Amino acid sequence: MQDSRKAIRPLITHATPVKRDVTYDHRAQQAALPIVLHHPDGGTEETILILTPGEVELYSIQLEQAIARRESAR
Repeated sequence: MQDSRKAIRPLITHATPVKRDVTYDHRAQQAALPIVLHHPDGGTEETILILTPGEVELYSIQLEQAIARRESAR
């Protein structure tokens, strides 16, 4: 018996941040980071990445660590 399902191909290859400020909605308690989604055909679309306060703190720590590793590698 053959599997008739087709292989799933990514509709998005990657996302990159947009060079704009992150906004924070204190009522919803979430941050919004503008990003661009990149498609395999070269097309793009802009959207936002919603982050909880905990995620903002976690990524802040991780980015600080990445910056420190980059500086120490120089």
